[in-house]
Amino acid sequence: MAILEIIKHPNAVLETPCDRVLDFDKKLVKLLQDMYDTMVAADGVGLAAPQVGISKQIAIVEADDNGRIDLINPVILEARGEQIGPEGCLSFPDLYGDVPRAEYVKVRAQNKRGKIFVLEARGFLARAIQHEIDHLNGVLFTSKVTKYYDPEELE
Repeated sequence: MAILEIIKHPNAVLETPCDRVLDFDKKLVKLLQDMYDTMVAADGVGLAAPQVGISKQIAIVEADDNGRIDLINPVILEARGEQIGPEGCLSFPDLYGDVPRAEYVKVRAQNKRGKIFVLEARGFLARAIQHEIDHLNGVLFTSKVTKYYDPEELE
């Protein structure tokens, strides 16, 4: 178990589209575990590889009691509906704002062994997945915020 350093904004790696993962090996499995441990230690619900300084299409999400979901080379196949809600980001400590997202997403990704799977998500899980996939494309939630919150508003 290793807790990795979370990259804070501003840092170019956070705004750079990531490379596809081609090697599904023990290094990938270790990175996924380290990312998961880092996310849990930081009290997050998602973490993308660029947030730990690695420009690869790798993200982890654990939201709504769905357990850990590893997303490697994820692509949103379908998005429907709209939800607007508060988001934060481990790379932007103490910054929160309303972000519009699709209510439903259908995503194709690979697992740690390279096996392709399709996942459907709604609500908060869909929000978290979209946030992490944005990271892999170099898109930060701050570019989508419609309203920022003062810290007192979040109490």
